[in-house]
Amino acid sequence: MTGPFIPKGSTSMTVRKALFVLPLLALGSGAQAHHSFAMFDQTKQVTLEGTIAEFQWTNPHAWIEIMVPDQTGKPTKWSVELNSPNNLTRQGFKRTSLKPGDKAVVVINPLRDGKKGGLFNRVTLPDGKVLGEKTITGRPINVPNAQ
Repeated sequence: MTGPFIPKGSTSMTVRKALFVLPLLALGSGAQAHHSFAMFDQTKQVTLEGTIAEFQWTNPHAWIEIMVPDQTGKPTKWSVELNSPNNLTRQGFKRTSLKPGDKAVVVINPLRDGKKGGLFNRVTLPDGKVLGEKTITGRPINVPNAQ
């Protein structure tokens, strides 16, 4: 048996198995890693009041970069991971919902390692409109079938 993926003259069952199994392993491991929320402490919430630096409307996850004053008043960048644009649209978001310079209040589940970032819960826009999870039940959000 020969073809574009099997070297000519090779009849080794090991080569054929490897060529079949390796791509499947690569695909499977990526899907597993992508859906982990373990890096976020979903038992805690942090409220960030600041100025939007950037709103990235990208797949697989959108991002908010927000400048938040630290204890000395120095602006510090926080990176907030959101759901996919498709899901955000269902929550009322638009690509233009947040613009650089907008003042906003963002509620997140912080990163477990203490770095300046987290998982998006909700945002209050300058006009008072709330997008995202409006009520927090104390259970993990953005995780299918979480108890």
